[in-house]
Amino acid sequence: MKTLKLFSLLFGLSIFGLLVGCGSHSTSENASDSNGDVRKIKVAYDQASKPISWLDNAGNPTGYDVEAMKLVDKLLPEYEFEFVGTTSDDLLVGVSQGKYQVGVKNAFWTEERTEKFIYPKEFLGLSSIGLVLKQKNAQINSLEEFASAGMTLAPIAANNAQYTVIDEYNQKNPDNPVKLKAGDTFSVDVIQWVNEARVDGGVIIEGPFEKQVLAKDGPYHNLVNEVVYNEFNVIKTWPLFNMKEQKFADAYDEAIQKLRDEKKLNDLMIEFYNRDLFEVLDQVER
Repeated sequence: MKTLKLFSLLFGLSIFGLLVGCGSHSTSENASDSNGDVRKIKVAYDQASKPISWLDNAGNPTGYDVEAMKLVDKLLPEYEFEFVGTTSDDLLVGVSQGKYQVGVKNAFWTEERTEKFIYPKEFLGLSSIGLVLKQKNAQINSLEEFASAGMTLAPIAANNAQYTVIDEYNQKNPDNPVKLKAGDTFSVDVIQWVNEARVDGGVIIEGPFEKQVLAKDGPYHNLVNEVVYNEFNVIKTWPLFNMKEQKFADAYDEAIQKLRDEKKLNDLMIEFYNRDLFEVLDQVER
């Protein structure tokens, strides 16, 4: 009888120890899973917008916007970024519908877009915007001069923020407006339009103009002596977040501010745009 009782006691203690051990192991695993969860984020980018964002010869996403977001990713261990190349139109639709959590496309701020996207507190970069003109019109250095000369502008899609930039100028200058026409597609080949004399000028970002015209391997390098780029403004650019991603946008704000403080964005700007636009940040109004 004593032997039976002793056996029962030892067996009970063994089962208790086993249950405690399993319970402790399970709690530890759950804590590890809880603390170690990494949320995957789909970052959409315009894959045909060199040097802002594009696929390099090895098939890897790169460009100022993409590389800046890669640096943000390194500072956010709770997130893992997956970069998805797409078109500008699909990026806007995809982010608004939640297909992508955030998108980068050298995006400007517009009132209309605030109804569809979260704009973070901190901007991503800066962009030089200007006019592409025939060499004979190189003396035109502003929208005011362009409008006063009665020149025609290449059409811009109404949902393109460049349209908003020109429209804002027209609203401030009703007596000297630029002839603004909404296009059927998000963007047109303004360099070709100007070269073919279909219009007198077109709005373009400096980076793409340099890569297409000034670069020796650019598709329009043969026009390097025929067309010019004249800057008329420098504008802040932003990532566009899905409306449900406020927490993620807040995390981005902290990371991008740290990168700006460390001057890492200045280095990227020089690498991809050949100039540090942050040097004129105090003059940027938009």
